[in-house]
Parts: sequence; C-alpha cells; structure tokens
Amino acid sequence: MINTRAICAKILFAVLDEKQSLSNCFVPFTENLNAAQKGQCQDFCYGVLRQYAKYNYCINQLTHSKLKPDLNQVRYLIAIGMYQLDQNRVADHAAIAETVEGCRQLKLDKLTGLVNAVLREYQREYDTLLEKLNLLPADVQTSHPAWLSKLLKQAYPKGWKKIIKANVQQAPMWLRVNVKKQDSETFQQTLRDADISFHPDKNQAATLLLEQACAVEKIPGFFEGSCSVQDKAAQQAALLLAPKAGEKILDACAAPGGKSAHILELANDIKLDALDIDEKRLTRVADTLNRLQMKACLIAGDASKPENWWDGQQYDRILLDAPCSATGVIRRHPDILYLRREDDIAQLAELQKSILQCMWSLLKPGGTLLYATCSVLPQENKQQITTFLGNHPDAELMPIFTTESRDDPGWQILPGSQNMDGFYYARLRKKH
Repeated sequence: MINTRAICAKILFAVLDEKQSLSNCFVPFTENLNAAQKGQCQDFCYGVLRQYAKYNYCINQLTHSKLKPDLNQVRYLIAIGMYQLDQNRVADHAAIAETVEGCRQLKLDKLTGLVNAVLREYQREYDTLLEKLNLLPADVQTSHPAWLSKLLKQAYPKGWKKIIKANVQQAPMWLRVNVKKQDSETFQQTLRDADISFHPDKNQAATLLLEQACAVEKIPGFFEGSCSVQDKAAQQAALLLAPKAGEKILDACAAPGGKSAHILELANDIKLDALDIDEKRLTRVADTLNRLQMKACLIAGDASKPENWWDGQQYDRILLDAPCSATGVIRRHPDILYLRREDDIAQLAELQKSILQCMWSLLKPGGTLLYATCSVLPQENKQQITTFLGNHPDAELMPIFTTESRDDPGWQILPGSQNMDGFYYARLRKKH
C-alpha cells in the first residue's frame, strides 16, 4: 500500500537537501497517486515547509540532535508526523502509526522505534517545547531566514510581522470567471448548484473567493473554460493594463499563462504575443489558452534579448511580469524560504532593470507598459521604477492611485491584504 508520508519525506529531501523547487519535484513523485493522495501530499509538504523551523527545533530537542544529515529523510518524516498531530484531523495513534509505516517504506526499519518515541514525546512535551520556541529568534519561530526578516523589517518597520504571519498561512483559492463564456451571475449559480460556497468580490464582478479550496475537477465546466484559478492580486494585471480592441499587446514572461488569458478575455480582436524564456513553461501557456479556447502567438525567447525574437513592430501595451524573488507569494510557494538567497535580490534587480530597458524600446510612443512583480521588496519594485523614471525623460507615471509620485510610485499589495497575495504594479506611459 502507498504511504503518502514516505513519498512526502522524499519530496522534502529533494527541496531541502537537493534544492529543487517544490513545483518541479512534486509532479514526478506523485504521478502514480490518485487525486486524494496527491491532495494529502500537497497538504503535508506545504504544511511542513511553512513551519519547518519549528519542527526541526523540536526534533533536535527530542533527539538531542542525534539525527545526522544522512538521515534527513527520517527527520522530514517525523516533521510530517508532527504536522499531522498538530492538525488533529485523524486520531493521534493513527497519525503516529502511519508515520512509523512510512519509515518502513523508506527501508529504515531500524529507526521505527525512534520515530514512534519522538512523536509520542512530542505529544507529551508540546507545551514545554512551545514555551522554549517562543524564546528563540524570529527566523526560527517563523521559518523565515534572518536575511529576509531583516529586509522586511527595513521596508515595513510597522508591518513586517503581519507579512511573516501571512506568509505561513494557507493561501485562499480565488476564481476568475471567463466572461467570454458566461456572465458572472450565471457561473455563480452553477457553483451554488454544485454546493460550492463562495464570496463574490465587491469591486470585481468576475472575481470570486471560494470559502474552501477544492480540486478543479469539482468546479463546474472548469475543463471547458468556465473559469480560471488566479489570485485576486494577479487578476489586477490585465485590469490595469486595460487592453482595447485592435491593439498589439505583449505579455512578457508569460508562463503559466493566466494573465495572457485574462487579457484575451477583456478585449476582442487583439493580437497578443505571449513570450517566455522557458520553452517547457510555454507549453503551460498553450494548455491554459487551449482550455479557455483562446489564441495567442507563443514566442520562446529572452525578454532581455529582443533582437533574437522581435519582429520590429512596436506594441501598444506591454505587460512586464518581471522575474523576481517571489517574496509576495511565499504562502503559495513555501520552498522560497529555503531556496532563495540574499544575494539573489541584487542579481534579480539587475535583470529586471535590463528587461525593463529592453521592453521600453518595444513600446510605441503613447503606449502603456505595466511593470509587475510578485515581490514585496522595494529593491525590485518602487526603487526600480523610481530609477527608471529618473533615467528616461520619455517615461511618465500613470498613477493607479492619486497618492503616487515619482518618488513613491506604484501599488504595493502586501500578503494577506484583502486576502490577496503580495504583488507590485506600476503603470508607465511612453510620451509622444
């Protein structure tokens, strides 16, 4: 019988020891599982990664650091057991028994006694362990590396704790209704008929927040293109870009294609080029558009080297969803806490600067460029735009809000604000 805990221990090893991204290694490890098993694996992996520093500390306390690095799969297995005990979704004895069985499936039978003993001790000593944990530095308590906590404190001296708290919460599930298929009211009724509870957004008719996340298979008409799963913050991209009929538009760094699809949903008769440097990821754009029965010109190319793919025809509008630290979507990608490094930020800022410069040359006079990241760090966002405006007399800020200025440009959405992910947007116009 398949033991999902053993599979998850292997996935966590791939992320934490081999530095693979969770999304890349999850699929091959779970391809032979049914939907329920995949869902359980996702819950275990995401739950443990969000709180791994806590579980690692408790394991070290309870084993007196006896588990050596070559036994890290057992360490991660115990962390999964601790997470399940915390959730109280199954009887404690069942959670412990399944975790012990996972140890056997990892062919580590000699350590089943240790796994059993540590989990039972975790139950008994939980309150004491929590008291000790609360005395430790914030990065240990929250799984956030010290460098990231430092940058968040610098940028948001009054709000950094809220950001960290939001980062370790389970992300909500937002839907975007495909208004080319049906109006929002009609789709909402199909959700009610399917007993799926939701909350319509007050300001965006096509945006819905599910009361509880569910598999897309349960959403009426999903595979026929009725809607898309997309966070409300990400949905702002196409709305702010505001495409109009007859325009030529570029979605730079387009994968996995949600924003491209939304652009196509909002305007008729546009010519959309969807660009991405990764040809494999571009297939996800194709899949997204095919499901929604939409078309775009897919281009595999480097946004920082348009001379290799651009046809010389300038664009009316460009969405630049720039490569970034993804520090605004940690709740959706908790592996960021372990894979991202402090020196990545400066490198990413340089790449963003280069791509922004290149995209600007592709924009028609009078055209609009929307700069977007899923980061919360000013180095990638406001500072990037302020510098760009200072270096480009032909660029002017198109404020999203009246409070914006050249020194404080754009819209920074913080994780958890209105239940959204962390995102940044700045809208620029190229003067005639």
